[in-house]
Amino acid sequence: MCGIVGIVGREPVNQALYDALTVLQHRGQDAAGIVTADERIHIRKKNGLVRDVFQQRHMVKLTGKMGIGHVRYPTAGCSSRDEAQPFYVNSPYGICLGHNGNLTNAEELAGTVVRGDRRHLNTSSDTEVLLNVFAHELAQRGNDEPTASAIFDAVSALHARVRGGYAVVAMILHGGIVGIRDPDGIRPLVIGRRDAPGGEEYIIASESVALDALGFDLIRDVEPGEAVFIDVQGRLHTRQCVDQVRHSPCIFEYVYFARPDSIIDNISVYKARLRMGEALADRILSLRPDHDIDVVIPIPDTSRTSALQLANRLGVKYREGFIKNRYIGRTFIMPGQTLREKSVRRKLNAIDLEFRKKNVLLVDDSIVRGTTSRQIIEMAREAGAHKVYFASAAPPVRYPNVYGIDMPAASELVAHNRSEEEVARIIGADWLIYQTLPDLIRSVRHQNAQIEEFDTSCFSGEYVTGDVTEEYLNRVESLRLDSVKAAREQKRLEPALKASVI
Repeated sequence: MCGIVGIVGREPVNQALYDALTVLQHRGQDAAGIVTADERIHIRKKNGLVRDVFQQRHMVKLTGKMGIGHVRYPTAGCSSRDEAQPFYVNSPYGICLGHNGNLTNAEELAGTVVRGDRRHLNTSSDTEVLLNVFAHELAQRGNDEPTASAIFDAVSALHARVRGGYAVVAMILHGGIVGIRDPDGIRPLVIGRRDAPGGEEYIIASESVALDALGFDLIRDVEPGEAVFIDVQGRLHTRQCVDQVRHSPCIFEYVYFARPDSIIDNISVYKARLRMGEALADRILSLRPDHDIDVVIPIPDTSRTSALQLANRLGVKYREGFIKNRYIGRTFIMPGQTLREKSVRRKLNAIDLEFRKKNVLLVDDSIVRGTTSRQIIEMAREAGAHKVYFASAAPPVRYPNVYGIDMPAASELVAHNRSEEEVARIIGADWLIYQTLPDLIRSVRHQNAQIEEFDTSCFSGEYVTGDVTEEYLNRVESLRLDSVKAAREQKRLEPALKASVI
C-alpha cells in the first residue's frame, strides 16, 4: 500500500506535492520521496514521515513546474532507504517512477529485464522492475523526444508483460507526467484539474482527497488499463492501452485503506462505510435478536462511521470509549508482533466511565492478525466492562492480499482455517460477529452498479489476475513471515553493526 501523486503546473510544484503527500500519509508511513524537473531532475527521498523527510533546505532545491511524489509502506522488497521511491533511470530521456501495488510476476520479470532487456537492477523492489520495463519499451520506440503516441505504445507493451495490481505515476524529463492503472483496476488512481493564472494545471493521485486539499476538481478515475499523459505544455492526453479490461477494484480500500472523504470509482468511501454499519446491525439483529448490548464503542478511527450507523440501527447508545494517540502509526502494518502489541496500548487509552459495568459492543473495520482486537478487549475489561462483544465491519480475513497490501502470511491471519467461535476465544470476546462478504459487496457497490465485481481475495481466496497459485502463495509466505523479515533485516544491518564495533 502506497500513495502516489503527480502534478504538471504553471508554477513550482514542490509545495503542492508536499501537501498532497501529507494528505496521503495514511497510505504509507515508512518512506517518502519527491522528484521535480526543470532543465534537470531534482530528487529527495528517505525513510520516515513526510514532515521528517522534507525540511526547508530540501524543499528549495526541488525546483520545477512538474513533479511526482510517493509515500511508501513496503510490501515487496525491503524497507531500506535504497527502496524509497520514486526510482530513477537515465535512459531513455531520464525517467522517474513511483508505484502503488505489487507485481505478481516480479521475479520472472526481473530475470527478463536483466538478461533480455540488458538493464541493471539495483534493489529487490518490484517498482524498479516496473520502471525498467517501461523505460525499455519506451526506448524501443526510438524517438528523439517522448511523444504521446510512443508513450501509449510503451504502456500497451508494459501491460502485456506485467501482471498484478499497480497504479503508477512517472515523470519523463522534458516530456511530462504519465499515469497508468492496471487492466483489472485493482489499485485506485484519479485525475484532477484546476485553473491557474498561466492556464490549466493537472494532477494524478491515489485518492480524490489529495485533489480536494489542493483545490483541484476531480475529473474522473483513470480507467483500468488506461494511460494518462500530461505533457510539459499542460495538455492532457489519454488512451485505453488494453483490448480487454476487467474492472475489479480492491474492496479493502473502502473497508480500511482509503480516507472516508475520498471518492474511488465513483463510490463515496464514507457512504460505503455507513452501509457496512447498517448491514452489520441487521446481521446482529438476525443472529442475536435478544442481545443485551448497552453501548456501541468504535475502535478509532476507520470504524467510527460504521459503528455510528450500527448503533442507530440497533437503537443502542453510541459512545467514544477510546482516545487515540495520533502519533502512533497503524498497528497492523507494523513490522514484528512484539512492536504491534506494545503499540496498541500506546495508541489507545480507554475512558473507564464508558465501560464500567456495561455490556459493550466494540466495532472495528476488520480483524487481521487479531493482535489489536485482543489487546483492546483486554483494555475494555480492565476498564470495568461486564461483557465485551466484538463486531467486524469486514468478513474474516483468511488469505493474503498479494496486490499491494502487506497482509501477513496466511498462517499469521487469526481467521485462517478457524471458525468465528475459535477467533472469538483467541481474541477474548464473549461473542464475535463478522460482516458477510455478500453484504460487504452490496454495501460498497450500492453507488456504482456498473462495477460488477471487486477484488475480494483476502476474504474469498479468489485472485482476479488468475496467476496466483499455491506455489506463489507459499513463496509469498516464506518472504512475509515476521521471523523471516526480522532475519532479513538483521542480515542487512550486520555490516553497519560490525563497523560500529570496530
